[in-house]
Amino acid sequence: RRREAAAAEEEIDETPQEKKLRLAKLYLEELRKYGEFPRRLCPGGEAPGSEPGPYALSHNSLSLQVQPPDPASIRVLRGHQLPVTCLVISPDDKFIFSASKDGTVIKCKWDVKSGKRLCVVPGGKKGTEEQNMGHASHVLCMAISSDGKYLATGDRNKLIMIWDAATCKRLHIFTGHHDAVSGLSFRKGTHQLYSASHDRCVKVWDVAENAYVETLFGHQDVITGLDSLSRECCVTAGGRDGTVRLWKIPEESQLVFCGHQGSIDCIQLINEEHMVSGADDGSVALWGLTKKKPLALARQAHGMQDTHGLQEPYWISAVAALRNSDLLATGSHSSSVKLWKCGEGFRKLEPLWDIPLVGFVNSLKFSATGDFLVAGVGQEHRLGRWWRIKEAKNSICILPLRQRAASPSPEAPNSS
Repeated sequence: RRREAAAAEEEIDETPQEKKLRLAKLYLEELRKYGEFPRRLCPGGEAPGSEPGPYALSHNSLSLQVQPPDPASIRVLRGHQLPVTCLVISPDDKFIFSASKDGTVIKCKWDVKSGKRLCVVPGGKKGTEEQNMGHASHVLCMAISSDGKYLATGDRNKLIMIWDAATCKRLHIFTGHHDAVSGLSFRKGTHQLYSASHDRCVKVWDVAENAYVETLFGHQDVITGLDSLSRECCVTAGGRDGTVRLWKIPEESQLVFCGHQGSIDCIQLINEEHMVSGADDGSVALWGLTKKKPLALARQAHGMQDTHGLQEPYWISAVAALRNSDLLATGSHSSSVKLWKCGEGFRKLEPLWDIPLVGFVNSLKFSATGDFLVAGVGQEHRLGRWWRIKEAKNSICILPLRQRAASPSPEAPNSS
């Protein structure tokens, strides 16, 4: 009874739809135990050969299919003069969009196959954004719509710029935040955009209509990261207020999660029911959206560093999840990217292997297929200059994760 009472205390109020989904998952788990899992469903919750649905009931076990890359196979794309702060991959895995502290947006147009730089949008001086096509301050975040049509970028100067991803043409500028824009995410399957800021609020926009929708309040410190999937909600990392929050947009409500001891600097949804976050206390947390506390917590995930004679954990500066799978990646400035496996029921974080990479890993993204991982690397952390790693290269690194025997070996790209 005590266990049941404790579990009940951790449960968060659910909507009827969420309760039905949770009970359906429990039922499928029971069927799975007795070997009666419906044949019409594959591990992603869909018919074999179809795309994973927005509310897939379980996850693909892809962690065993990936392989540590040969260091010689890692491709380094150079072009940014200052640290890379953020990046996204086009939905078809053909292009990488990246941005940095130099205000330049290289969009649509790192070609993944050749490594060539296809488009550069130069920045300008502060206050001249209307005349110049690019940003005039550090770009901190970006997002691409699931149809690949729109790209959104946010900067320290409170601006959100909307771009045509195919032509690199700027379409619109959203204003309204009162401090740096630190997180952006398109709701999957729509052109609804969520933005987070150091002004501690979340805003909702309709990009297709160039329209502001609403503002959400709740965090007590700067918001450092944001993510969303298909549901009309988003999740945020609240920096030093020590909370992760789930924002239910139609209900105008929020759920609060606590577990890290330091500033929560990055967050990403794994599927519609689970998420992962990282903090400057060195911890990586796995969360279920119906529990207030982490399902799993890896402390000192990237080890310890000596800072002025004191032992401190390496900050977790980036997290990534291969959607609807059990595969995660984390980045720091510990000279490696780490890959992790989510254990059964997302109640364990099991380290797989490290990929050597020198510098601050400020952004991580898996390709949609899981064939490669992209890291945005810089000599400095994306939000400040607490340390500087001189030997690091401000670059984008493409890390292959799976080798296909049937594919011919790719030609060496011209990526300098």
